[in-house]
Amino acid sequence: METESPLASRLRPRTLDEVVGQQHIVGVDKLLYRAIKADKLGSIIFYGPPGTGKTTLAKVIANTTSADFKQINATVAGKKDMEEVVKGAKDNMGMYGRKTILFVDEIHRFNKGQQDYLLPFVEDGTLILIGATTENPYFEVNGALLSRSRIFELKPLEKDDIRELIHRAVYDKERGMGAYDPVIDEDAADFLADTANGDARAALNAVELGVLTTERAEDGKIHINLAVAQECIQKRVVRYDKNGDNHYDTVSAFIKSMRGSDPDAAVYYLARMLYAGEDIKFIARRIMICASEDVGNADPQALAVAVNAAQAVERIGLPEAQIILSQAVTYVATAPKSNAACMAVFKAMDAVRDQRTMPVPVHLQDRHYKGAEKLGHGAGYKYAHDYPKHYVKQQYLPDGMEGEVFYEPSDNGYEARIKTHMDWLTN
Repeated sequence: METESPLASRLRPRTLDEVVGQQHIVGVDKLLYRAIKADKLGSIIFYGPPGTGKTTLAKVIANTTSADFKQINATVAGKKDMEEVVKGAKDNMGMYGRKTILFVDEIHRFNKGQQDYLLPFVEDGTLILIGATTENPYFEVNGALLSRSRIFELKPLEKDDIRELIHRAVYDKERGMGAYDPVIDEDAADFLADTANGDARAALNAVELGVLTTERAEDGKIHINLAVAQECIQKRVVRYDKNGDNHYDTVSAFIKSMRGSDPDAAVYYLARMLYAGEDIKFIARRIMICASEDVGNADPQALAVAVNAAQAVERIGLPEAQIILSQAVTYVATAPKSNAACMAVFKAMDAVRDQRTMPVPVHLQDRHYKGAEKLGHGAGYKYAHDYPKHYVKQQYLPDGMEGEVFYEPSDNGYEARIKTHMDWLTN
């Protein structure tokens, strides 16, 4: 029964005119609006944070299209489900000349094999694919599917958009909670709209909970005041979502804070990820990368700390793992910085890619196999340990590359000692 459905489901727009927000893609003059109105859709992928209207737009399309509309959820659907949809689509096209739209919710949950299965049917027009994902599709969706689809990014709803939905939820007697005769104070509506942080579903769930659990006042109405609103939403909805695109923004800020030697900001973003339920192994991997890429030989111990932290969090788990991660994060953030090792390999890779590949100098070639000596391989090689300082000047780079410099130690931390040592060897 619709009346027994969650409020967020009942209030889902049925037509484009009921859609709140996302005017950058469903405004009257926008491509998607025109395509839906004309019933001329090609394959599309919606992506954005939870509660921004991805499934809503799919439902609007279902209500307006003349095509057969099928829906599956990638978290539970298997190959058999897809085969049934494809068979039905072929029958529709062959017998009735009718197209089939397949809506795949959480399409990023499909593995490569499942996505590959859909590809030929999307390619030949048997299916028009509508995918919805909280993950950036450029990371999670088959490139071939992407090339045959138009990508629409949905943004977090504005505060005013959420307020409009809250008022619909409270006062709409048919699809909202209006039959209960509730009223909501403006400061409560403001609080919910702000706290929802662009997630309409979070705000609507709070409204529904408030109406269903609040006693009627003496005037016979259910009053949703600020105290009720705070109790029902409990905590600010964090815009970072481990299954959403904001994940990448938060991780980016996290790494850049460590690189920028700001331990306070780094710990803040760490806490934000932990609060949102991010995988601690994922966080640990990012710390290890930063320890090598941004600290490097300025403090070789940073990588050891990061690796040990990664091993420790796997063995210990939460909640104590957050302490270990904090230790590693603050160590890497406060360590002296150098990207010299990182730049060295990038420069070397460029040289390998852009320059002619010259043979290894004869004196460095392997001479341990039979016949190598006759070929002159290894002839003239100078064994470094036979010389003072355990160093002897000789050519190691291929002919034509003499004097090329890839690794340039910085003046920071231990790397300054490396620089001094190399100067001592060569002078």
